[in-house]
Amino acid sequence: MAGAMQPVGREILEYLRSTSLREIEPLRGLRAATDAIPESGWEAAPEQAQFLALLVQITGARRVLEVGTFTGYSTLAMAAALPEGGALVTCDMVEDYVNVGVPFWRLAGVDGLIEVRYGAALDTLAKMIDDGEKFDMAFIDANKKDYDTYYEQVLQLLPPGGLIAFDNVFWDGKVLNESRTEKSTVALRALNQKLHGDDRVSISMLPLNDGMTICWKRP
Repeated sequence: MAGAMQPVGREILEYLRSTSLREIEPLRGLRAATDAIPESGWEAAPEQAQFLALLVQITGARRVLEVGTFTGYSTLAMAAALPEGGALVTCDMVEDYVNVGVPFWRLAGVDGLIEVRYGAALDTLAKMIDDGEKFDMAFIDANKKDYDTYYEQVLQLLPPGGLIAFDNVFWDGKVLNESRTEKSTVALRALNQKLHGDDRVSISMLPLNDGMTICWKRP
């Protein structure tokens, strides 16, 4: 009904996953491997990763950019959806996290499609801009306080019609509380407001896991 939304509790989430997820075995294995490390929970939820893969397929994106790899679960999902000749570039700073995912990328046969660029993403993206690189789609899931800068940089790397997806736009509900003044919370709240009024893009904010916003760069 208008003005209300069915809460997604454990039972609904289990139903969603049991009737929607089509995880290939390497994805299931990587999710289990990620669940075994202390930082489990930083990765995209499986339903988010599948949605990102669907966006790759719908748009026919040949070059995909990911800002924030972690263990590479969403990396694998998107790489497996690439068309022939496609490639994915993912940015991170911590090789140990990425190494959790590499064997599963290899198992899925997509390791040759993925290029990891290590270092501060702000610097990596700046170099991509200087080098004239272009991408068809981008997924941003890294330092929340830098989301706005990532956004402005990624916009320069996409042609009109390119897509940007942001994870964690709800930030566990903290964006609702104006008294929360942590840098990440303030940055996400400001970005959400900025995107709402930014006529350079069309947007849709979706209640997928911790919130995901999809932006389409207008001509």
